[in-house]
Amino acid sequence: MIELKGVSKTYRMGDIKVPALKNTSFKVEDGELIAIMGPSGSGKSTLLNILGCLDVSTSGEYLIDGVNVSKFSDSELALVRNAKVGFVFQTFNLLPRLTAVANVELPLIYAGNHGKRRQKCMEALKSVGLEDRARHRPRELSGGQQQRVAIARALVNEPAILLADEPTGNLDSKSGEEIMRILTGFHEKGMTVILVTHDNSVAAFAQRIIRLKDGEIVEDTRKDGRTGTLGTSQQGRNNKKRRRFSISELRESLLVSLFSIFSNKLRSFLTMLGIVVGVGAVITMVAIGQGASVQITQRISQMGANLLMVRPGADFRGPARGAAGGLTSLTSDDALAIVEECPSVAKVAASFSRNAQVVYGNKNTNTSVNGVMPDYPAINNFNLAKGSFIRDNDDRLTSRVAVLGQTVVENLFGDEDPIGQYIRIKRASYQVVGVMAEKGTSGFRDQDDVVFVPLKTAQKRLFGVDYVSNISVEAKSKDVMDEAEEEITAVLRERHRIRTGEEDDFHIGSQAEILSTVQETSQTFTMLLAGIAVVSLVVGGIGIMNIMLVSVTERTREIGIRKAIGAQPRDILGQFLVEALIVSLSGGVLGVAMGISATRLASKFGGWPTVVTPESVALSFSFAFVVGLFFGFYPARKAAGLNPIDALRYE
Repeated sequence: MIELKGVSKTYRMGDIKVPALKNTSFKVEDGELIAIMGPSGSGKSTLLNILGCLDVSTSGEYLIDGVNVSKFSDSELALVRNAKVGFVFQTFNLLPRLTAVANVELPLIYAGNHGKRRQKCMEALKSVGLEDRARHRPRELSGGQQQRVAIARALVNEPAILLADEPTGNLDSKSGEEIMRILTGFHEKGMTVILVTHDNSVAAFAQRIIRLKDGEIVEDTRKDGRTGTLGTSQQGRNNKKRRRFSISELRESLLVSLFSIFSNKLRSFLTMLGIVVGVGAVITMVAIGQGASVQITQRISQMGANLLMVRPGADFRGPARGAAGGLTSLTSDDALAIVEECPSVAKVAASFSRNAQVVYGNKNTNTSVNGVMPDYPAINNFNLAKGSFIRDNDDRLTSRVAVLGQTVVENLFGDEDPIGQYIRIKRASYQVVGVMAEKGTSGFRDQDDVVFVPLKTAQKRLFGVDYVSNISVEAKSKDVMDEAEEEITAVLRERHRIRTGEEDDFHIGSQAEILSTVQETSQTFTMLLAGIAVVSLVVGGIGIMNIMLVSVTERTREIGIRKAIGAQPRDILGQFLVEALIVSLSGGVLGVAMGISATRLASKFGGWPTVVTPESVALSFSFAFVVGLFFGFYPARKAAGLNPIDALRYE
């Protein structure tokens, strides 16, 4: 069954080489009970670790059933440990958080064994006389009982070889005798048992004693009556089914992860706080950006699909052409010419606006004063609440009348009716003749914070200009938009004496063009806000990596125990990745709740339009998942790559 050919093991301590085994060769037949003895430092434990595939030799060959396992990968060695070898440690190496039956169940989980697993565990505990202590944790058991649990765990997968490292070393004489009776009982059933001991009374149970000194075999003696056949319980051992995904394995990873998280509640919460803030910030920022975009889009769409905006300058998105023909290139006469000379145009409304101080009594407010033509409300879909709007006669006579937006009314009049009252603009009195209906905000601009006066009044009495800021044009239908634009262009080029080949000193924009520009700007702004918020997620991910590295260090011995009983690197990798994902996704859930709450608060108290979309929530949650996966992978990979024997020795 077992054969060692010239096996040597040398440890490196810096530049110093320490030989632990030297050119060791021997065979072990099926069903033997062998005791390995020798003084401390003779290489007993190293030899047992190599036999148990916990360690690999520096040179030589180690054959099990004729297969050389010396060059096996970590995963292949884990399969051998799980399927063929049962290991009983001197220090028991039970996981303290698990019950006795759960400790025994671990090798079955890592073997992918799905059938009647708990029943097999109870049978293994019954074989060592501990079926009545199955629900107890290790701290509730005596040393002898813990060792019996360790033996049951080693036997539950029906291994071909049972290895025991000083199985009675930490026990009293009575418990030691019980353990040896159990081990010899399994040997009598045909199992191969190899144990390391200092105790001659323990070695007396063995049929064969191998003595080591300074890493070499100095004696190999046998007794009569050795067992040489493989018992019935060992048959079919090499016909193990291929391991498949196990829900129990996932459940075990979840339980281990949750135990680790809840055992350090404050640390875990602080770790996920970065994810919480990041996800919440992403949702809030995207909601504000989306809200502004939706509101602006609605406002522009409400103005009508047949609206054209004529602005001074060659291109309203670029610089003006200059003082002579740039921002001062449009006049109110241009607006009148457009409506008179363009057959496709229904209405026009030129306007000019500047900020000014408006006073009523002992109250004042700085607002936008707009000089407009009478058709302005109809073209711009801005309804009148009460009173009257500016008339043609008001504009022709440069009357000092004003129509107020709702915000100005609240700031200056409160609950008082403003109709018929007088306000002062630049020290001149203007009678309030109307109040506009509430229009709301557009992005971050309050459309109700406005005062309307006749256009010529604004130009001549208030600001001393002869040009306008823009001209709103309503085409007769959306089907003649192109014709209207061509007609307006022709009229204005002729009026402004622009020669063929010269650039226009005005720009005509349609609602579709304005909407597209606004949406592009809003999308860029939203992505910028989201990008800033994602930085918080990255910081949270760094926190997860840091804590996971600490967790790997704290649980190094546990990792060694799991690997010793057959856990493959993928099992350890999955276990720590699950923990990282639980932290990040828990933070993601809390972050979603925080983001939605923050969005509602911003909308309620800040007055900002917000829109929380399922896409933004899914995006944020996906980011949390990716961050947990990305930043948890390195610690998980580090844990998976630990050498089992080094991990078991870690203090």
